[in-house]
Amino acid sequence: MAPITVAVNTSALELRAKDFLENLRETLESTLLEPRYLELELTESVLMRNAESTGALLQAIADLGVKLAIDDFGTGYSSLSYLSRFPIHTLKIDQSFVKQITSNPDDATIVSAVINMGKSLRQSVIAEGVETPEQRAFLLAQHCDEGQGYYFSRPVVAAALATLLQTDCARL
Repeated sequence: MAPITVAVNTSALELRAKDFLENLRETLESTLLEPRYLELELTESVLMRNAESTGALLQAIADLGVKLAIDDFGTGYSSLSYLSRFPIHTLKIDQSFVKQITSNPDDATIVSAVINMGKSLRQSVIAEGVETPEQRAFLLAQHCDEGQGYYFSRPVVAAALATLLQTDCARL
């Protein structure tokens, strides 16, 4: 099977640890994981805390080759300026917007706008919480890169993951 990217949620507490970057380097070395297959997911609030030091740390992480994603995009109370200031690779649209894209025109507009903005900034866009064929069809029509949610699979044990990936249903 082809390698896949593994996304790991990273808390503010973890990111602020003084040895975070060194631990990340050591983990990559000890697991022999190529950095391009690791994506750290951060919330908007994590990005905006002490933006100066955060920017330097995020750049150091990106310089290692690790990808950075903004999780639950659209739910934070921050400035969009970080999208161009920080080395962000992926926007993950929060499931609260995806949930009603086929029944609420405002949520559909927001999701479309985020997809278009992400594409314009050369970022990958992932829709969280995809549960229905109608949601999937909407996201495909909007050229969303990926989707995740119960439509594709409920959580599975590691042994079942390979089978799931081989069926190619893990893609939008």
